[in-house]
Amino acid sequence: MNLPVLLSFGLYLLLMLGIGIYFYRITHDLSDYILGGRGLPPSVAALSAGASDLSGWALMGLPGAIFSGGLSQAWIAVWTLVGVYLNWTLVAERLRVFTEAAGNALTVPDYLEARFEDRSRVLRTLSSVVMLVFFTFYVSAGLVGGAVLFEGLFEIDYRVALWLGALVIVGYTFLGGFLAASWTDLVQGLMMAASLCAVAAMTAMALFGDGAAAPAAAQDVAPIGGMLEGVTFLGMLSLAGWAIGYCGQPHVVVRFMAVRKRKDIKVSRRIALLWSAITMAAAVAVGVLGYYWFGGELGDGLTDSERVFITLSQIMLNPWVAGFILAGVLAAIMSTVDSQLLVCSSAIAEDIYRGLIRPKASQQELVWLSRASVIGIALLATVMGSERDSSILGLVSYAWGGFGAAFGPVILLSLFWRGMTRNGAIAGLMVGALSVAIWKPLSGGPLGIFDMFEVVPGFLFALIAVVIVSRMSTEPAASVCFDRLMKHWHREQA
Repeated sequence: MNLPVLLSFGLYLLLMLGIGIYFYRITHDLSDYILGGRGLPPSVAALSAGASDLSGWALMGLPGAIFSGGLSQAWIAVWTLVGVYLNWTLVAERLRVFTEAAGNALTVPDYLEARFEDRSRVLRTLSSVVMLVFFTFYVSAGLVGGAVLFEGLFEIDYRVALWLGALVIVGYTFLGGFLAASWTDLVQGLMMAASLCAVAAMTAMALFGDGAAAPAAAQDVAPIGGMLEGVTFLGMLSLAGWAIGYCGQPHVVVRFMAVRKRKDIKVSRRIALLWSAITMAAAVAVGVLGYYWFGGELGDGLTDSERVFITLSQIMLNPWVAGFILAGVLAAIMSTVDSQLLVCSSAIAEDIYRGLIRPKASQQELVWLSRASVIGIALLATVMGSERDSSILGLVSYAWGGFGAAFGPVILLSLFWRGMTRNGAIAGLMVGALSVAIWKPLSGGPLGIFDMFEVVPGFLFALIAVVIVSRMSTEPAASVCFDRLMKHWHREQA
């Protein structure tokens, strides 16, 4: 076990727990715990949204996809940037204003219930259940990524690594809630970008510098495939799913709801786009440079394409620096898992417990139930992750597709369409979630249509379902609520 790497990791984990303890002292009610009292500065909101989104797949999954699939996989990064821009432009500002005007809604199910005046609680219940199902898979994927990292670095048993990672993440999330998660995301986002840039720069210098120290495998390697090589129309449409699914990611859009002021949204958008562009470009560069460094093939030097970033960092950097760089990988994983755990806990405490079971529950009761929910969901996800049988990118893409298809059309249309109804929202949630669940196991079909990223057909089917069902039903209360929210929107705009 490498002592400098171990000490660097230890210092980083202590810093994260320290942040959790600090924010534990200033978390007083449920609004503080699950939404930070709507007080996030622009930079924290931007990097928290970005870090909780990109996660470990930006450092492990994307470079691995570039290494094994060529530059055509870089379209994932391109469409991700498109999604970041559209999400901050179309969704962020309206959602920030609407959720506060709609009875200070603290969660996405809370907002949807208020937006459509749903007295039956069906919409709140359904959206909470969809969240819990897909987030459990998402959290499990993150914990698997962390366990793979611990296992490879410290030569410890996979299951021990899995439980160790879960313990640290649950520790600071349990204590500090949303504020701890958001401020640790700021640190983790900066570390992610710095880690990728440092490894890309050092590998480039080693490959192409005057004192080139590249291994023999790098001397005779076929050029990596270009961005358009092997790309079909259906393939490009599938990759576009990374953009259209953005507006349905609850752990990302909740950051919009927590921004301090409406006017801060534009500043946050610029920061988010800049950070995402740097991070994505560096991740692609690591994949390309890793391809040339290792001769384009897996072997003794690299046994798993998703470990290309980790392996290069160990080769290129001083052990002390490598320790902090590799902590960046853990940072990416932690920043996503903590956000997902919080959304799950808020769904249980705010949307199910207070919304359906005990409406008059005290703030302290709800905060402690949220903390207990963090532990419960983490335990379930850890047990699910005990066996590794899927790639990190594959697990993330499935959960991403589920959220994008189920919540994307519903959230987007709820912000812009006066005629959308409660029944339309329910239909959209059900059709989107079921489409992804049914589409995922299928393969082949005419022109390979069933190999398409499931978020694309799921989003389309859910969008159609929302429109058709809303047209077939009339709910004046939902239209009146939209008019009231728009008045608030224009008043704040003035």
